[in-house]
Amino acid sequence: MVLIKRHFIKKAIAQTKIDEYLAKRFYRAGYAGVQIIQFPLGTKVFIDAERPAMIIGRRGETIRQLAAIFEQQFGLQNPQITVRRVENPDLNARVVASRIAVFLERGAYYRRVANVMARRIMNAGAIGAQIIISGKLRTERARYEKVRVGKVYSTGNQVEYMVDRAVMHITLKPGVFGIEVTIVKPAKPSDYVRVKQPEEAKEFIEEVREELERQRAAEAEKLKEASPGEAEEQGA
Repeated sequence: MVLIKRHFIKKAIAQTKIDEYLAKRFYRAGYAGVQIIQFPLGTKVFIDAERPAMIIGRRGETIRQLAAIFEQQFGLQNPQITVRRVENPDLNARVVASRIAVFLERGAYYRRVANVMARRIMNAGAIGAQIIISGKLRTERARYEKVRVGKVYSTGNQVEYMVDRAVMHITLKPGVFGIEVTIVKPAKPSDYVRVKQPEEAKEFIEEVREELERQRAAEAEKLKEASPGEAEEQGA
């Protein structure tokens, strides 16, 4: 049992190290995550990114370098790498954090970047979004700028399946900047309650009324069919 625990702990540590390595090296490519699956004949590595071409490299050169690094530094056996494009990057917290980092490196104004990114997240269909940029933004003292739109869950069961959160750090001339992105994805929370509009309620009431009338008619028909038998019994 101890050996099994050590095996899974070692596996989880290796995946975390690989994830940190890829996030640091390919944040400009919009790196979003990695999935590692081990097979008897090797290891399949799936890398998700906004711009897969930057990870694949010219004629697959970067992929071959990554395969060698995974095998030599991280101990993966015969790694086979597949790079996948993120379906909706505006709803992926790591991709949005990477975009903010790139804009800040180019000298963009932090407040404008945060507002633009929050607007893009909401336009993609999110329920809510929160972006926090911290560091020496305008003065020598560290401070933070927070942009929050929509509904953002921080506790509760909804956080498990609705909230995507990412934290990233970059080094600029003033110092280290922190970027935290929280996105509430479009889904119905467990306590979701929707009040029907008057038109919808009227249609529902009509349907219930028609159903009750059909049931009453059916019951009346049954009583009518049963009445001749009852009359014969009374006559006997």
